[in-house]
Amino acid sequence: MKKIFVFTVLCLVLAGCAPAASVSGPTLGTSPSPAPATPSPVIGVPNLDHIVLIMLENRDYKTVIGPDSQMPLLNALAQQEVLLSNYFAVSHPSLPNYISLVSGSTQGITSDCTACFVNQPNLADLIEASGRTWKSYEESMPSPCFIGDANPYAQKHDPFLYFDSIRLNAARCNQSIVPLTALDGDLANNQLPNFSFIMPNLCNSGHDCSASTADKWVTDMVAKLQASPALGINSLIIIAFDEGSDKSIAGCCGLGSPAGGQVAVVLVSPTTLPEFTDNTPYSHFSLLKTILTAWNLPALGMTSQDSIQTITAPWTGILGRSTANEPVGVSIPSAPNGNPILLHFQPGN
Repeated sequence: MKKIFVFTVLCLVLAGCAPAASVSGPTLGTSPSPAPATPSPVIGVPNLDHIVLIMLENRDYKTVIGPDSQMPLLNALAQQEVLLSNYFAVSHPSLPNYISLVSGSTQGITSDCTACFVNQPNLADLIEASGRTWKSYEESMPSPCFIGDANPYAQKHDPFLYFDSIRLNAARCNQSIVPLTALDGDLANNQLPNFSFIMPNLCNSGHDCSASTADKWVTDMVAKLQASPALGINSLIIIAFDEGSDKSIAGCCGLGSPAGGQVAVVLVSPTTLPEFTDNTPYSHFSLLKTILTAWNLPALGMTSQDSIQTITAPWTGILGRSTANEPVGVSIPSAPNGNPILLHFQPGN
C-alpha cells in the first residue's frame, strides 16, 4: 500500500513539474484541445483519521539508532519507515516534556510534581472542540482518572491528567483517561479514537527496565495496532522518547540551554515515504504543531512561533522546509476569569 501511495505521489509531482511540450497551434477546422488539469501535489501533513502517540523513556538517540543500537527492533522499524534524526526534547525531567507535548509549553513546571495542576488549554480540548475524539491509555493505571502514583504506573507520565479542564470534569476524565487494557476492546469494536496517547508502565517504557524490554513492548504494540482494521490506512503512529539521559542537555530550535537532549522519533504510516530519514531540526513543540496542522487546529503556546518547524518532509520529501509565512492557526482567547474560550470547528476543516 505504501509503495502504491509513493508511486502516486511521484507521478503527481512529475506531472506537475514536467515542461510543457511546444506546439504550433491548432489545425484549421479543429478546436484546440483543452489544457489538461494540473494535479495538486502533496504540500504537507494530510488530514489523518487516526494519530497514535506512543511514548518511551530516557534514551539518547545514539543508543537507539545505529549499528550498536540497544533497541534493534525499533532501529529496524526506523530504517523501514520514517526516522526523525535531528529531534530534541525540551527539558529534564520527564513531566515538563509531557506537558509541552500536549500544550506547547512547560507551563512553568520544572519537576515531576504530582500536584502542580494547570488551568491552560491543551490538545485534548482542541480535539474535542473540532468534533474528534481522544483517549489516554495508561498501562498499569488502577482505574480511569486515577490520581497519584501506583507503581508501576506513574502520574508524571500521564500529562492530560494535569489539566483542570480534564481532571475536574469527572465524566470527561473517566471516559478519556483509562487503563491500557481498554485498548483491546476499542480496537475490537472499531472504536479507536482519532487521537490516542499510549503510555507503557515504568518497566515497559524503559524507565526502570532494560532497553530490550521497551524494544519488544513497543514493536509488539505497533504490530497490534497495524493488525487492527480500526487503525485504517489514513493513520500515523508516532514513537517518541520523552527525554535523553540526565547528562544529555543538547537542544535546538530556540529551546534554550540546557534542553532535554537528542532523542529518536519514528513515524509509522502508509501515507509517508518509506525508508526516509528527515534531518530537519525538530523538538516536542514541532510534533505538537504537526498534529495541530493535520487537523487545522489553533496554535498552542510555542507552536505559534515560526521557528518551530512543522514536520512535513516525510510526506513531501522536501527536507528543511521553512515554516516562515506558513499559517499555523490562531491564538486562543481567554474569558475575563482567565479560562480559555474553546473554539469550535467542523471535523476535517
